[in-house]
Amino acid sequence: MTGVAAQAEPFVHPALFYADEAAYLSGTVPFLEAGLAKDEPVAVAVPAANLALLRDALGRDAERVGLIDMEQAGRNPGRIIPRVLRAFADAHPGRHVRIIGEPIWQSRSAEEYPACVQHEALINHAFTGRTVTILCPYDTSRLDERVLTDARATHPVLIEGGVELPSQMYAPDRVVADYNLPLAVPRDVDGLDFDADLLPEARRYATRRALALGLPGNRHDDFALAVAELTTNSVVHGGGSGTVRVWVEGGHLVCEVRDRGLLDDPMAGRRPAAPGQIGGRGLLLVHYLSDLVRLHSGSEGTTVRSYFRCP
Repeated sequence: MTGVAAQAEPFVHPALFYADEAAYLSGTVPFLEAGLAKDEPVAVAVPAANLALLRDALGRDAERVGLIDMEQAGRNPGRIIPRVLRAFADAHPGRHVRIIGEPIWQSRSAEEYPACVQHEALINHAFTGRTVTILCPYDTSRLDERVLTDARATHPVLIEGGVELPSQMYAPDRVVADYNLPLAVPRDVDGLDFDADLLPEARRYATRRALALGLPGNRHDDFALAVAELTTNSVVHGGGSGTVRVWVEGGHLVCEVRDRGLLDDPMAGRRPAAPGQIGGRGLLLVHYLSDLVRLHSGSEGTTVRSYFRCP
């Protein structure tokens, strides 16, 4: 891994392709140990099974590594950059930081995947110019070829079989655009149109419907706050009005807000708020509160869907 760390660009973002535990460990443990040997801040954010694997392989050195269960912290891919990667890197200003981040695993759903691949593409913008290396493992024995093809487009460096090469397919902005997919209006789901005067009614409508559809009581406040942020964004930034819908889909309660606005910043909601920042936290907060956020924006308007797990 010394070649990855030694490249001229201060931010390095390699994809590690592995097919079994031995390849996983041979590609990750030396990377971590090299950082520890230089007294660099090191973190691992991977699914629970791989987290246990690395903890065992590192032995006592695991105490010097930030260990993060990505299945929990990164369940919503949209909060990985601000709440996991940037949170760790920003805690160590002026130092080279190493992170292993594994945001895509076999059981990721079809609804989650577009947000996952956009996350991988946007890492390249989130850390440009910073002395950070983020190594992203990909399980070639379990992930389908589309995922591996996308990984080649979202990572400038590829590592496979111990060989490190620049990716000839690297095109992160194209990936972000390709996965800016229209979200069809759900069939047989009523909605409520709102404007500034009807904001309170829109919020009451959404929360009442969510509770009737089975939203757990301990998620009521999170849901209500997400609805408030999304509907306010529509009024302030989306042309002054919007439509809110709520339904159940695939074990999630979904709140959708549509408006006529255009969101042309793909990093919106994925940047941590700067100290003292006034405003600009709405979509970031929605990412923190939700189990998944899907978003599409184009010439016809913007749609944001916030997902909450429910029994």
